[in-house]
Amino acid sequence: MTMEASVDARPPAAPVNSLLTSPILPTLLKLALPNAIAMFGTALVAVAETSYIGRLGVEPLAGIALVFPFVMLTQMMSAGAMGGGVSSAVSRALGAGDRERAANLALHAAIIGTGAGLFFTAMMLVLGRTFYALLGGSGEVLEQAMHYSQVLFAGAVSIWLVNTLASVVRGTGDMRVPSLVLIGVAIVQVTVGGGLGLGLFGLPKFGMRGVAAGQLAAFTLGALFLAWYLVSGRSRLTLSFKGFRFQRDMFFDILKVGAVSCLSPLQTVLTVLIFTKILAGYGTATLAGYGMGSRLEFLLTPIAFAFGVASVPMVGMAMGAGLVTRARQVAWIAGIAAGITVGAIGLIVAAMPSLWVSLFTSDPGVTAAASSYLVWAGPAFAFFGMGACLYFSSQGAARVGGPVMAGTARLLIVGVGGWWLASAGAPAWTLFALVGLAMVVYGLGTALSIRLTRWGK
Repeated sequence: MTMEASVDARPPAAPVNSLLTSPILPTLLKLALPNAIAMFGTALVAVAETSYIGRLGVEPLAGIALVFPFVMLTQMMSAGAMGGGVSSAVSRALGAGDRERAANLALHAAIIGTGAGLFFTAMMLVLGRTFYALLGGSGEVLEQAMHYSQVLFAGAVSIWLVNTLASVVRGTGDMRVPSLVLIGVAIVQVTVGGGLGLGLFGLPKFGMRGVAAGQLAAFTLGALFLAWYLVSGRSRLTLSFKGFRFQRDMFFDILKVGAVSCLSPLQTVLTVLIFTKILAGYGTATLAGYGMGSRLEFLLTPIAFAFGVASVPMVGMAMGAGLVTRARQVAWIAGIAAGITVGAIGLIVAAMPSLWVSLFTSDPGVTAAASSYLVWAGPAFAFFGMGACLYFSSQGAARVGGPVMAGTARLLIVGVGGWWLASAGAPAWTLFALVGLAMVVYGLGTALSIRLTRWGK
């Protein structure tokens, strides 16, 4: 009898909900849909925000490009990395039938989120100008970046608390409320940010500071609502401060997944920055073409995220209840579903790049570069989708080391391989093929790590 079979032979704790017993694929699809809608809404907000910043002028548009990687880093760390650690810990406690531990974990998660938010505030207020200057910002562009950054990161705690508390709720298996909150946050951000940034609806025009204030206001309201929702008794897990005390093992249970997972968004941002720097030497048209293709990746990421986040409580509760075989089945089904969905879109745009590229440009040089990128990288989107989803599933099992190593391999392939190809004067298509290869290595490496890693005690 295998280790996993012997673990599964133990009678599970009393189910908290149907996540321990319901059919896997239908349940995944039910949980993934609200997340997909919320993530697509968030992606569209980024597009809308860029659109009305463009109405402020070229300098503000260039300034937001400097700040954007750090905004994305904040979001990815708080939602996907540390957030996954939070959902994993809460769901494992619930799967074991220990609701008191789950509630205490939620309070410790809020402390971690507050501390991380304060860290980002201090770091960006003190070092923000240095970071943006290193990325090439100067003069009025740098000043516009600082106008946006100073307001936004002054309230980084709000961003961290929204994503942390949303992860607590997701850990209970409730995807609907966090998704509705994120959609509400998106609507407030666009409305208030556009109004204060451009002076709409009779409001004063504050430019970049006003745009950032919209995001700050939206996340502050979202954090307050989620805190009220968890304390009021309306959620599946009620928080109570009565008798609360700091417990080291609670922090460790969250951080052993969340802290290691934070390496993944760092790898993602570094991969984009390094590859963008390499492609800058190939000319504006090539760089713009890559931007068109990578924008599609950005819009497809919510699909992998939706399946992955949906799998976390299913895997975590199964692990907590001792159902290790079911936990693995959830991970593989979620990874395959994400890979097929994202991969199908990748194959379509690889066969007919104009379906996507023509939406943004008619310039022959940019069109050729973007089409080349999609032809070479598009078929590998399936591996990216599978790997990203399995990364989240591994969080549910508290085994993230392998997926993080796979992300490191992807970074090294793009960084070292891209530098070598550029130094050798290789054509741009070879760099795009390299990106596709890195996605394949990431997906297969993540899958292999999960296959070889023992889950459970």
